[in-house]
Amino acid sequence: MLPVVAIVGRPNVGKSALFNRLAGERVAIVEPTPGVTRDRLYGVVEWAGRSFTLVDTGGLVEGRADEIAEQTRLQTLAAIQEADLILFVVDAKEGFVAADDDVARLLRPHRNRVLLVANKVESPRTAAAVYEFCSLGFGEPMAVSAVHGLHSGDLLDAVLERLGSASAAAIAPESDAIRVAIVGQPNVGKSSLVNALVGRERAVVAHEPGTTRDATDTAVTVDGRSFVVVDTAGIRKHRRQGPPIEQYSVLRALAALGRCDVAVVVLDAMRGATAQDLRLAGLAVEQGKGLVLLVNKMDLVDRKLFDRARAREILRGQFAFAPFAQVLFASAKTKRGLSVLWETVAEVEAQRRRRIPTARLNVVVRDAVRARPPAPVRGRLLKVFYATQTGVRPPSFLIFVNDGRLVHFSYQRYLEAALRDAFGFAGTPLRLTFAPRTQQDTTEAADLISAPGAQR
Repeated sequence: MLPVVAIVGRPNVGKSALFNRLAGERVAIVEPTPGVTRDRLYGVVEWAGRSFTLVDTGGLVEGRADEIAEQTRLQTLAAIQEADLILFVVDAKEGFVAADDDVARLLRPHRNRVLLVANKVESPRTAAAVYEFCSLGFGEPMAVSAVHGLHSGDLLDAVLERLGSASAAAIAPESDAIRVAIVGQPNVGKSSLVNALVGRERAVVAHEPGTTRDATDTAVTVDGRSFVVVDTAGIRKHRRQGPPIEQYSVLRALAALGRCDVAVVVLDAMRGATAQDLRLAGLAVEQGKGLVLLVNKMDLVDRKLFDRARAREILRGQFAFAPFAQVLFASAKTKRGLSVLWETVAEVEAQRRRRIPTARLNVVVRDAVRARPPAPVRGRLLKVFYATQTGVRPPSFLIFVNDGRLVHFSYQRYLEAALRDAFGFAGTPLRLTFAPRTQQDTTEAADLISAPGAQR
């Protein structure tokens, strides 16, 4: 486990900008609006051959009693408890305010783990103003500018010095964990689902749609298998019509979809699938991701009247472009059906990584072509010579033919169905590419595909 460094402070002091600067990438949403960050956001920082986990938190505000503010505060308190070092960030440009003292009172019991950081030091006047924060009782603050990167290296050096040998471990290699993106429309229960899956309050949950803004990653180990669960913001139909924060949230959600292995599209059992759900599933298929359709909020339906087999049939009709998608039913509130989700995600990813021996592959393709020869196209007949698997995640196949223009999309679907009948590939899209070959190569390929010794 890497040591944990948490960034804490009142709203709008530049915590997320500092997080992005130290992490070296734009992970957190940065806006001049207080309260943008709500959930804890994690990233790994590598510096001078050492590494640590950095945590961005929501701004601490005393006196607010609404549901989101309280849960944001609980998320920040959880980060403080797990941190080996706390970066207490203040705004040098605005100067000392009463809200800074409120945060200081909260952090004083952890004084030995606090490093005071004065952000937005971008002029001689603000540089001189940092000393007024000495009254907070955490010593002389380190002056930085997250936006311009001023003294960010000095801050990282100070962090490593305070962490000591705890951060001396070599940089960990890239994890082989299965990345699972939880996507869907606002208010379908994605954050509740994440909390139920990871077994703790990892994400802020409220009845108000659009609670989640950043895409938050959480590592989980289940039955010896490693997963990274990514909670994303709800994606509305018209994402460009909302405020900038919502637009940024949607971009983060789409980016999370692009770097996941398996996409879990969460549907509301009371509303069913919508056009936006179809679009999200389509994006996952286009990017070659595993696909699971999870019908959430099953605790709200009448189990005696709800026919799962019929519901599954309806969903397969609506998502006809992805007949391979796995359909599950669960309740994030009661946690019923969630154990099956882990097993399904692991199996879908295993299918995405599956390789088929060339001999077996060509036997299946040969039998499929013989069972249903392709129809002539403008008087020309498609000839299939040879097939080979060229990649995984998703499984990709190259089929050599006399002319790729003769492959009708319906025949491509037929060959894909034949591969699925023979090898499964549940939950994952397939990529079939058709390419011409020279006469000499096609003759050799034809001999190989029809060899009597080919094994099934």
